[in-house]
Amino acid sequence: MRIMQGVSFGESRSKKERNPGLTKKATDVYTYTMRPEALEKHAAAALFDLPCACQNLRRVTRVVTRIYDQELRKAGLEITQFALLTALAATEEANQKRLSEGFAMDSTTLTRTLRLLLKQGWVRVRRGKDRRERLFRLTQAGKRKMAEAQHYWERAEQRLRGELGDEGWKSMKQTVSRITEAAMAA
Repeated sequence: MRIMQGVSFGESRSKKERNPGLTKKATDVYTYTMRPEALEKHAAAALFDLPCACQNLRRVTRVVTRIYDQELRKAGLEITQFALLTALAATEEANQKRLSEGFAMDSTTLTRTLRLLLKQGWVRVRRGKDRRERLFRLTQAGKRKMAEAQHYWERAEQRLRGELGDEGWKSMKQTVSRITEAAMAA
């Protein structure tokens, strides 16, 4: 028997052997579909030790981002877009430098996300005191989009918090804050 990409192929038997009235050969195929929870357990078991903090943190952010994106997709957003909308809601108005620093994000990456939010009409921009400065603010449509997505963001939070438990959640937040501060100081 041979196995290819999770599908096993039985030895070829002629249809005549299975059904004496036929003469063409056929292949028996067996497939198995795992339930989502089984896939998640299998995926977790497949993880291997990574040699450095950077690789481990990048892996965890990919996995966590996937959880939030799965939920926020229902509102037509990604976590990066939702985060920017919430930051603008909190600051009311901010220039790109302030947003970039607040997220500890490269300005080029921020520009792409801002461009999309501007195109959707969720954010507007105006010139600041300096001709080069641009100030960003949520529009009413942006506030509505953020409110629409809030429920899905909360579901993502609940999914992760449910797996971590209250103590794990608190510990994670403290550890992430300490790592962020230490990395910025390094």
